[in-house]
Amino acid sequence: MNMTAAAGGRMELRRQSRVARALGSPFVADILEAADRQLELAPHTAALITGWPDDPAEAALGLRLNSAMHALARRGSPPALAALFRRQHDNFDAAAAEAFQTEDRFIAEWMRNPTQTNEVARAAAISAALMVLRRETGVPAELLEIGSSCGLNLNLARYDYDLGGTRAGDPSSPVRIAPIWRGPPPEAAPLDILSARGVDIKPLDPQVAATRERLFAYVWADQHARARRLEGALEITRRFLPQVDRDDALTWLEERLTEPQISGSCRVVFHSMVLQYLKSDARYAFVDILHRAGARATHARPLAWISFEWTASRNEVQLMLTSWPGGDARLLAVSHPYGDWIEWRA
Repeated sequence: MNMTAAAGGRMELRRQSRVARALGSPFVADILEAADRQLELAPHTAALITGWPDDPAEAALGLRLNSAMHALARRGSPPALAALFRRQHDNFDAAAAEAFQTEDRFIAEWMRNPTQTNEVARAAAISAALMVLRRETGVPAELLEIGSSCGLNLNLARYDYDLGGTRAGDPSSPVRIAPIWRGPPPEAAPLDILSARGVDIKPLDPQVAATRERLFAYVWADQHARARRLEGALEITRRFLPQVDRDDALTWLEERLTEPQISGSCRVVFHSMVLQYLKSDARYAFVDILHRAGARATHARPLAWISFEWTASRNEVQLMLTSWPGGDARLLAVSHPYGDWIEWRA
């Protein structure tokens, strides 16, 4: 076994534990720390983590493991783990040990699938960027999302926002998103969406029970507001099912960007916490596709790119806006990775 890779997998559990604690989720931090201490009891999970072939941070191994534990707890088994998540005891090591001894294969199989957070609160940052675009272009948007999961953020215009005192979206929505706002609020503008379409290599159907359970498992167990937002967003999909295509992101994007664009509309490509899952050559190809499409943009048919991603050093989540014609790139805000707070810098 590659000792560097083995150490990297274990170190990622500890790193994600520190991140969770810093983000105000001590329960998740304690789960990951206990899992790291008890990992030898789970040979299949341990082999997966220590033998992970790529960057374990980019693959979010810590989030995958935490969500596997949460998924088991939501099913009520094993008993000690379910009781821990119900806060009926605080013996994290005993709960992790029982889970690893009885559910090792389930945990390892769960972790082989990519993360599926589809965090609804990130829609606040995307919507704020769309408001900037609406004021600058004066035209409605046609949305194209990369890495849509089950497409909850394609319904972003159907959520209710309070962005530092600026209201936007649908005030009657069951989903209300009001991040802690730092800096001046964005200027008001309508969330005027002509169409919304996404792509994912493994799209999920929000109307399937297994999908809903998977999404809830990825919500950190001590972040109840996130669970309530997710519940409301899933309820909206019963009436407004998002359109998410199953395809390779680069192939799909190139095809969409060569399709005719309605004059008097702004075509907007957006994504949130997706680029880290692409190989470096795919990331370069993605940017190249956008810049080639941008070269064809006109004032009657503008193109924009909204990115909500970690920086390369993973020390900051940035909301970036690039618009064509011109290709001007701007930092609009920095944000909590799940959108709990936004520091506006536009």
